[in-house]
This record gives sequence, C-alpha cells and structure tokens, in this order.
Amino acid sequence: MKSIKILAVAALCTLAFSCNKKEETTSVENKDSAQATTVVEALSQESAHPDDAALVKEAQSKPLTTIAFSETDHNFGDIKKGEKKEHVYEVTNTGTNPLIISNVKPGCGCTVPDYTKEPILPGQKGKITLHFDSSNFDGAIYKAADVFLNVEKAPVKLTFSGNVIP
Repeated sequence: MKSIKILAVAALCTLAFSCNKKEETTSVENKDSAQATTVVEALSQESAHPDDAALVKEAQSKPLTTIAFSETDHNFGDIKKGEKKEHVYEVTNTGTNPLIISNVKPGCGCTVPDYTKEPILPGQKGKITLHFDSSNFDGAIYKAADVFLNVEKAPVKLTFSGNVIP
C-alpha cells in the first residue's frame, strides 16, 4: 500500500508540473495510460492538498443549500494550438439558502477561473467560467477545476477536454 501511495504522489507531482511542458498526444485506447489515470484520480481524492480541507470547511461553514449545474463536463473538440478557449458553466441554486461560491481551484496554471462572487439567491443562477490557454499543449487534453461552495458534497469538479492541433 505504501508503494502505491508513493507511486501516486510521484504521478501527481508529474501531473502538477505538466502545465509547464508540452503534453504528448496519448491514445485513449492505451490500457496502461487509462489505468494509471484511474489510479491517480482515485488516489488524488484520497491525498488532497491540505488547503482543500480548509476550503471545504470554509464553504460548508455557511448554511448549506442544493444546486444544479447546466453541465459539469465540456468538450471543446479540436483546438488550434495557441488558441485561448473559455466555457461558462451555469449553476442554479435549487435550495432555500443563498449559494456562495467561495473558491474555484483549477488543477493547472493553464486554466484561469472566473465566477459569481455575490451570493446566489434561491432560484437564481450564477456562472463559473474556465479560461484555457492551449499554447503549451499538443494532442488530447483533459483538465479539471474544483468548485468550493456551501453544498453537502463539496468540492464539485468541473472538467473540460479537447484535442490541441498544430
């Protein structure tokens, strides 16, 4: 078990610094890569950054509410290398207390978030926009951002994917 955690930490470190390097095109059909991704995703939830616990605690210190997203995953399709893309994720407060988005934490420096800072009243909508710079990438990309808000199961993960072409 200890060796799996060490391997997971090494994989996470590699992923954390991947924004500063060109990403190689990988095939989704590659079983080893797919299995490694699954292991890293599972263990990354287990070994979250210490600051994340504080962000969850802060978000959940407010009266909890419920939400509905228009979508939590977006596919940009083909992206020309160097293009800057953005996508707006719409969130609706379906609960009875104001919805407060306390932070949006992208997994990489290539993604910059923008979000509704004011409390979102019951029945109202807010927005979370993820801005992506494709300059340092080639091939398939898959990016995520954690959204910290006052709901029971926080953070909520928003993702996007695409294929960066030269």
